[in-house]
Amino acid sequence: MKSFQLPYGKGHITANIPDERFKGCLVSKMTEYVPTKGQTELVKEALEHPIGTPKLSEMAIGKKKVVIISSDHTRPVPSKIIMPLLLEEVRKGNPDADITILISTGLHRSTTKEELVGKFGEEIVKNEKIVIHDCDDKDNLVDLGKLPSGGELIINKLAYEADLLVGEGFIEPHFFAGFSGGRKSILPGIASRVTVCYNHNAEFIDSPFARTGVIDGNPIHEDMLYAARAAHLAFICNVVVSAAHEVLFAVAGDCDRAHIAGRNFLLQYCQVDKIPADIVISTNGGYPLDQNIYQAVKGMTAAEATVNEGGVIIMVASSTDGHGAPRFYQTFKEEPDNEKLMAQFRATPKEETIPDQWQSQIFVRLMERATVIYISEADDQMVRDLHMTPAHSIEEAIAKADEILAAKGIKDAGITVIPDGVSVIVL
Repeated sequence: MKSFQLPYGKGHITANIPDERFKGCLVSKMTEYVPTKGQTELVKEALEHPIGTPKLSEMAIGKKKVVIISSDHTRPVPSKIIMPLLLEEVRKGNPDADITILISTGLHRSTTKEELVGKFGEEIVKNEKIVIHDCDDKDNLVDLGKLPSGGELIINKLAYEADLLVGEGFIEPHFFAGFSGGRKSILPGIASRVTVCYNHNAEFIDSPFARTGVIDGNPIHEDMLYAARAAHLAFICNVVVSAAHEVLFAVAGDCDRAHIAGRNFLLQYCQVDKIPADIVISTNGGYPLDQNIYQAVKGMTAAEATVNEGGVIIMVASSTDGHGAPRFYQTFKEEPDNEKLMAQFRATPKEETIPDQWQSQIFVRLMERATVIYISEADDQMVRDLHMTPAHSIEEAIAKADEILAAKGIKDAGITVIPDGVSVIVL
């Protein structure tokens, strides 16, 4: 019997797989990587040796209005390590700088004070100026013209009017932008709803280059990088984190060149060869990425890449916040036919893309390949409304998968396990 502790919320769930059914485990080699320095030292070293820019302290000289973009509550960025060092660097160059921390919520809900404290600690929340981006607040947005694709580029005015714009984030595989981090601080991070929706349109999502780990030819990435340059994102500090969300590697400097260095490092460890199976178990890496069903689609795409056509994906995600996106939920609740949904998405003009359409489109794509059984704390009916089968343990999920596959003449199906679906690029 093979036994796995799969991340589930802030804890774990046990998966016991019979030896005769176990096909293999897809896991990032980052789990074996041991950094030579501590978390703080790694970030300090990156800030001391930026790629493609002067040091942040030097760039801050004479700059009055400084904005540091930070990710929101849905991203496991170790800001308690990074943010104090960024603040220190800016003030080293300009003790009188007027610094604002801008939370890049994209289209997500506003971050709560409790979540801010959890992210930064009491001291920063109490003593620093923190503003939460609102993609619909037209009074605090500015129009910068057109993206290369033709979409409107509208971003947060506070960021654009800064004398020095800095981004804090992390780099991991991303299921349609290729990688997170870098230019994503701007688009979608602090962009308007109109801009984000256009960038995530059906044609771009359908592109074979809008996939995990793919940058070259990726139309979504191309618009994002253009937006970062247009917004004058001058400096980034991005990290690669462990499963425990601790810093393993850090880069700083130019928003593209430093990001390239970070993703090249990551590519050495996170690429895995597929192990085809009729049943694939995946996760969203636990908290905070598995707080809702919407985000869990990311971890499902890793399973999509290795599950056999007509197979079953068992997704493990606590989803204590439920579906996480009303429009996403309503889309599936109101239309039970996945084929009709996909046709609707593809027929939608770029400029008419609705919020969360991209996630729905990817979700339908993977459900066209495999049935999804969902292990979570979410309401069972909610899970069914989202065209999935609810379960509450690995044993129950495997039993249900066996029933589904037996109806297709498949018995004792092989099982592949992906302990963290958002940490791997399946080849």
